[in-house]
Amino acid sequence: MEKFIWFIVSALLLILLEAARVYFIMPFPGSQLGLDGDAARSALRRVEQAYWLHHNIGWLRAVGLLLLAYPAWQVLFRPTKNWYRFAAGGLLMAYGVVLYLVNREMLADRMFLQPIHKRVVPMSENKIPLDNLVLGFESVGEATAYPIQLIGYHHQVRDTVGGQPIMVTYCTVCRTGRVFSPLVQGQADEFRLVGMDHFNAMFEDKRTGTWWRQATGEAIVGPLRGQTMADLPARQMTLRAWAAEHPNTRVLQADSIFADEFDSMKNYERGRSTGSLTKRDSASWQPKSWVIGVERAGFAKAYDWNALQQQRMLSDVLGGEPMLLTMASDSVSFGVWSRRVGVKTLTFHYANCQLIDRETGSVWTWRGHCIAGPLRGRKLGPIPNAYQEFWHSWKSFHPETAR
Repeated sequence: MEKFIWFIVSALLLILLEAARVYFIMPFPGSQLGLDGDAARSALRRVEQAYWLHHNIGWLRAVGLLLLAYPAWQVLFRPTKNWYRFAAGGLLMAYGVVLYLVNREMLADRMFLQPIHKRVVPMSENKIPLDNLVLGFESVGEATAYPIQLIGYHHQVRDTVGGQPIMVTYCTVCRTGRVFSPLVQGQADEFRLVGMDHFNAMFEDKRTGTWWRQATGEAIVGPLRGQTMADLPARQMTLRAWAAEHPNTRVLQADSIFADEFDSMKNYERGRSTGSLTKRDSASWQPKSWVIGVERAGFAKAYDWNALQQQRMLSDVLGGEPMLLTMASDSVSFGVWSRRVGVKTLTFHYANCQLIDRETGSVWTWRGHCIAGPLRGRKLGPIPNAYQEFWHSWKSFHPETAR
């Protein structure tokens, strides 16, 4: 009986050890905590525990198997009661199943694979529908569009635009699209999806094993903890709107190997997903409501997507910068601009489907281009670090945000 109990305890500890590796960094009930006060500290401890397990699982598993070996031999081949053998066999099978699931089916980078046949083509060869949302990036005159339906599944796509290596990332649970420079300590590195922290994707760099948060580019655990990857300015809009601004843009195409995965994403970008983690709250200021989050001079503020959709423009001042938020007639493309033009600070109103500044009466497009009036030909400067995402995500990673 004593050896049987020894066997049971050892086997259960091995099962719990494997399960803990993924529980703390995957969206299981109770595993993802908030980032306020005690919850923030507890959430970070869980990520630290998962990180420690991830990097020490080899010897921990070996010790556990050694502890299991002797009682397993006794219970399986010299049982004092015949049912011990069946119970032990069932428990070993359970451990085998957990071992397989944790190390094959539940690893984030095996659930969401990178493109195998990556194709980035000019608009003349494009097969992506023009009304699909994209994350657009431009560098030294070269532009590329990355459809959210594709990068939402892949979570990251590596590319080079205008000679600049970039890492295009997207987390569907937070609705966060970010483009980073994939340099770690000045050297190009590779990253893999490792799990999530407060429902936000985490990546592990190959060289140091540090874990990085997708929404902020911050290293939260590992040798480079506290450092951040450079966040490169990208804009979200329909492919039609992006191509109108960048007619020579390239466009990432769907890898046919992942056709089923992309099909499951077709309702996501317009907020029609039914999944509990990715669905949209249509009301304002609910956890899954859409907001536009803006960072400026150390300040952060969230703007209600529904209000912008209804009013077509919002004006504000953040971090001393007078800003204008605009939305296109497609109700999904948006822009955030400085209201400074030369020495003037403009104020705007929306009337008769036109965006007009009060100072000169000039007419502007949602893209910040003046098309009529005394300021014709002038452009508003874009505000970087302006993103669309879920409200729960923005307030979690910007706890001091205004709204």
